[in-house]
Amino acid sequence: MTIDKKRIWKWLRISLLLYGLFGIAIYYLQDYFLFQSTPLRRDHQYDFPMPFKEVNIDYSSTQNLNIIQFETAKPARGVVLYFHGNRRNISWYARFAPMFTEQGYEVWMIDYPGYGKSTGQITEAALFDYASQLYKLAGKKYGADSIIIFGKSIGTGIAAELASTVSCKRVILETPYYSISSVAARFFPIYPMEQMTRVDIRTFEYFPLIKAPVSILHGTADRIISYNNAGRLRPLMKPGDEFITIPGGGHSNLRKFPSFEHKIDSLLQH
Repeated sequence: MTIDKKRIWKWLRISLLLYGLFGIAIYYLQDYFLFQSTPLRRDHQYDFPMPFKEVNIDYSSTQNLNIIQFETAKPARGVVLYFHGNRRNISWYARFAPMFTEQGYEVWMIDYPGYGKSTGQITEAALFDYASQLYKLAGKKYGADSIIIFGKSIGTGIAAELASTVSCKRVILETPYYSISSVAARFFPIYPMEQMTRVDIRTFEYFPLIKAPVSILHGTADRIISYNNAGRLRPLMKPGDEFITIPGGGHSNLRKFPSFEHKIDSLLQH
């Protein structure tokens, strides 16, 4: 059997070309896949079925931080600073607010740059700065021992970074990740995602700096951020932290599991 070297080189060149083109597409389209935002007009009127206040912080003519403060009918025990996932905007995540307001906590949510009424360019620095501004605002009303930092999905890394620099009562992370590049590497294993990811929130770097108790909740059937990926944070947990496994839980349906709701209620009652 003779080896057709010309054909081999031809297919090798085609393979390298496709590899390069696909890699370029991944690099330039990563924000489209990672940040699936839905912007809103500045004059949009929110219509939530619960009491709330809207706050806007203007940095410049191009930067606005939009905050929704969901109120509780009970005497407020504190506030939950809620950092949501990568989809849509606050309107999508408002449905989770009662989980906290019914336990006597206000819930303050921010939209990231380009989400809802928040404007500006998404960078790691901008995400962390917006989170810091939310904490500073909460600090004017509540002491650190009344502030809970909560992150969901992509918001877990933002929550972890904030908690690594400030004091709070507790940190709760729903479906966290080791780093964004490590999640991307699972879907694109043949590419150097750590070098290609522009917004690579490295949760593992912030974790050892968090002094407040941390509770992680993660499902074993999560197809977006795998259970094993979140499990890489376990060695970084300190005494008093906890990793709660939700058997059969996916990425977006943990709220449907009684064990998830019971755990959240338990954490809020302490």
